[in-house]
Parts: sequence; C-alpha cells; structure tokens
Amino acid sequence: MSDRKLTHHDPVAVLGLGPMGQALATALISAGIPTIVWNRTPERAEPLVTRGAVAAPTVAGAVRAAAVVVTCLRSPAAVDSVLAAHDDWAGRTVIDVTTGQPDEARKLAKWAEGNGVDLVKGAILTPTPTIGTPAAVTLWCGDRPTVDAVMPTLTAFGGTPAHLGPDPGATAAYEMALFDLFGTAVTGLLHAFALASAEGIDPRSFARYAAGIAPMLAELVGRFADDIAADQFPGDRSTVASVGASITHVIEATDAHGIDSGMLRAARSVIERTIAAGHGEDGLARLAQVLTPARSV
Repeated sequence: MSDRKLTHHDPVAVLGLGPMGQALATALISAGIPTIVWNRTPERAEPLVTRGAVAAPTVAGAVRAAAVVVTCLRSPAAVDSVLAAHDDWAGRTVIDVTTGQPDEARKLAKWAEGNGVDLVKGAILTPTPTIGTPAAVTLWCGDRPTVDAVMPTLTAFGGTPAHLGPDPGATAAYEMALFDLFGTAVTGLLHAFALASAEGIDPRSFARYAAGIAPMLAELVGRFADDIAADQFPGDRSTVASVGASITHVIEATDAHGIDSGMLRAARSVIERTIAAGHGEDGLARLAQVLTPARSV
C-alpha cells in the first residue's frame, strides 16, 4: 500500500481500447491528466492520440511511463495475459474495471499483493456516453488509502466515486447482481413485445403502457429490500400464488403463438416450489429465499 497521493500531473496508462476503454481514456484527457494508451490493435489508439494521448507500442512501454495503470479488457483472462506481458509492476497502482466474477477479482488481488502493486477494483454501471459526466455511476473497492491516492483518476471518470470497502470482490458482486437485474428485465421486456406483436398490437402503442411498469418496479425495489432484510414477507399487496396463476395464463398465451416460454416456465417453477413449501400466501419477496440454496423455506 503506497502512501503517495497522486495528482493530475501523474500519468495514467489505459490498457484496452474497446468502447469503454476509449471513453475512460477520453475522460482522463479531458481532465488534463497525461494519458498513455495501448491496445492489441494499435489503430484504436489513433483518435485518442489526436486528442493528446500518447500511444505506447507495448504493454511494458505503457507501464513504465505511468504511475497508474487502468485495465479495461474483455475478460479477466485477458487481464492476466496483459499483466504477464511485463515483469516489473512494483510501486504502481492498477485500477481494473474489467467485468468478471468476484473470485476472479480476489485472484487478481493476490497477484497484486505478490507483485508489490496497489489494486483498486472497479465496476462501471452506466454506459460510455456518461463517462466523464455527473451521470456516471462507478463503484470501487480496495483499501481506503489506495483508493484515496488515485481519487484524481477516479473522479475524472465522472459521477461521485463510491467506495465499497476493502474486499476486492465487492464491486464484481454488485455488478453481477445488477446485470442480473438488467439482463432479465430487458429479456422480459422483449418477450412482452413479442407477445404483443403476435396479438397484432402495434409496438409503439404497447410501449405507452409498458413504460408504466418502470415506476412500479422502482417501488418494488425498496419494499422488497425491506422485506428481505426483515425476513418478513407480508402478502397484503400480492401473493406468490396469485402471481403464479397470472404467469400460467401468460404461458398459455405465449405457447398459443409458438413463442419461447422457457423463462416464464422457470419463474413458475420457483413459484411452485414456494407454494409447495407452504408460502403461497406470502409476498413475492419470499421467492428470493427459494432461489438461494443456502436458505430454507
């Protein structure tokens, strides 16, 4: 753990110039931070060079020129490959924003500890256009002094950097759970469009009513969080059994049009297990327990 505070004058290297890597590098340049960039495909660096970045021909060249190294790559395996391309990382801080599993982040932390590297693990929860703006939402973990030391870099990425504590897997855990929400919600939305279209409903007409679901879901987030934290599941608004009946009707309508009903059947299977355990009249948040093998119902 370094006790040196970094400033806007300390150079930062960005390794990996996919869309997010490009956005991060652009934000650093806009913040006046000396920026070095590297990518396996060198041509991706050209737009950043025109803005003031310096392109490094190799990983080693980028690392030697920087106090802080940002890795934004396709996978943790790609991060491992890039890190192996240089043999002297001691005294540097690595900020990794590559998406992966919590245990992969903890493995990276062990590598950092063994190589004299300060590690900050991050998750970026908003799309590339938000980077460098107040709309960006970023999560960071690592020991507090290390996170504080690279705050000029984290602040350049936009929004208000949120520190989740020292566990290197914390940001990945949040990211996985939040993408679970995003992925299933988007899939459900598109499935609803498919069913509506099969019934002859114009997508734009359906959209006007579908948009009204979003505020309902936002209200459920807080209420379900309270229910799960309190381990109490009142069924005063809706029950597991009533929602199960509704899903059965949707499955029948979906099957009638030959639309894939696999995800609806998976949801009904969880509901059926909950009812079989005697919780059909409980509120929907009860389903979170059934989905967690370590919890009994």
